[in-house]
Amino acid sequence: MISVGEVLWDVMGTAEHLGGAPFNFAAHARRLGHDVWFVSAVGRDERGGRILSRMEELGLSTRYLRQTNEAATGLATVALGPDGQPGFVIHRPAAYDFASLSRDEAETLSSEGPDWICFGTLFQTSRRGRETVRALTEQNSGARRFYDVNLRPNSYNASLVGDLLTLATDVKLNDSELRELDALFGQAYDTLEGACRGYAERFALESICVTRASLGCAALVGGEFVVSDGYQVEVADAVGAGDAFAAAFVHGASMGWAPAQMIDFANRIGALVASRPGAVPPWTIEEAESLVRRGEGR
Repeated sequence: MISVGEVLWDVMGTAEHLGGAPFNFAAHARRLGHDVWFVSAVGRDERGGRILSRMEELGLSTRYLRQTNEAATGLATVALGPDGQPGFVIHRPAAYDFASLSRDEAETLSSEGPDWICFGTLFQTSRRGRETVRALTEQNSGARRFYDVNLRPNSYNASLVGDLLTLATDVKLNDSELRELDALFGQAYDTLEGACRGYAERFALESICVTRASLGCAALVGGEFVVSDGYQVEVADAVGAGDAFAAAFVHGASMGWAPAQMIDFANRIGALVASRPGAVPPWTIEEAESLVRRGEGR
């Protein structure tokens, strides 16, 4: 699969954690056993060098990670709320805004036969970002297109989000982003299921999944609406938890799992990552399978 978009450092106080939603997704998908090609850019600076080293440690190919002098490696300042949910300040321009693929690189990447192309919103607020994602989807027309909405302040509008929803085959967002979609598109759905069915029909989606933090998630997959409760964890920080959920959801879809199994597994992985600091902490499937649902005893 291809994951395309931003890679950056999340600055939390004096600590820096490697992040960027598409990068986090790629790292978690690789841990789940997928071949992942990550398309982005870093600066020719110390932070960029650390990203290259960390990618190698995570088993991610750096072949399509461009190094550029046009901007410094990306940064986001992160402040955690009392519930562990993050607030972001994105610093632009950043090196990932200048990501690109040569014709030869694009042809080589297409020859790998990617089954998914995964992207978000932030990267495509730049012209080059939109062009890169469009070219990848056109060159790999047989791949499913997973859009993790990931709305960041001052980094989206109705036109862009609508275009990306139209491009996508599968979508993941959280409950606050669903309310923002309703505001952007002038919708007023009475139920979560109604919203999922409404957006799936409007944008011809194969699946749409809504995460709800500690409450778990709901999804419409192939016309079947399913709900999964959350799991008991002590939240360290929620940075990267949604990206881990997304990778696990795509993993389940790739495996042909039933919808209920897909979202339960994704819930487990997302909760486990939320219980640990940083967007890409160590975790194992066995640890995820040992989690207990909220309200259940151990």
